[in-house]
Amino acid sequence: MGLTVKNISQDWCPKRFHETQKNKTNTPPAHTIHKNHPILDPKLPDTVILNIQILKVTADVEKLLGEQKVDAILCVAGGWAGGSAKAKSLYKNSDLMWKQSVWTSTISSHLATKHLKEGGLLTLTGAKAALAGTPGMVGYGMAKGAVHQLCQSLAGANSGLPSGSAALAVLPVTLDTPINRKSMPDADFSSWTPLEFLAETFYDWITGKNRPSSGSLIQVVTTGGKTELAAAHL
Repeated sequence: MGLTVKNISQDWCPKRFHETQKNKTNTPPAHTIHKNHPILDPKLPDTVILNIQILKVTADVEKLLGEQKVDAILCVAGGWAGGSAKAKSLYKNSDLMWKQSVWTSTISSHLATKHLKEGGLLTLTGAKAALAGTPGMVGYGMAKGAVHQLCQSLAGANSGLPSGSAALAVLPVTLDTPINRKSMPDADFSSWTPLEFLAETFYDWITGKNRPSSGSLIQVVTTGGKTELAAAHL
């Protein structure tokens, strides 16, 4: 069985994209919005930048895939930032978390309505911590909570997803990544989830093995080097 998977793993950086575009010739002014010339001026309102990003990603994926449909779209973009409601960084971090988790999940969901096969799989990345209050990381909790809600909404009738497809969210605690090991060198790595486990889980779900029902929020918990999946019940 041949599998085609689209991995949405990086969120677009308006500043970086703008810098690469400003050196090109014959481009329209920075305020011009067109899917073939999406110039991202950092001074533009966030809503305008989001619309430009959506046009850019949608056009690029359409150009890449054409009429081809994929078996899965995996949105593994995200990030973390702490801070309570009293923190000076509240607004900055909340905005960052929204862009890293919610924008990417929203764009991935729209792509799924256009390019996912019937019976295909869309995965989003939530967080186990966001199943409850997150007073020490307000922006992070809000963003991940929104991802959870999006996943459940996509499972409903008339969500726009192809027939028989499933939207699932994985809710890890801490993933065993190089950057996490570097930032937390003294942590208990046996409680971190290996990326290989998630990759194998995604493959199983894509091929129909042990795939939960659409809209499920799946907690990913690792203890003593052993990882288990458990559905969250809200």
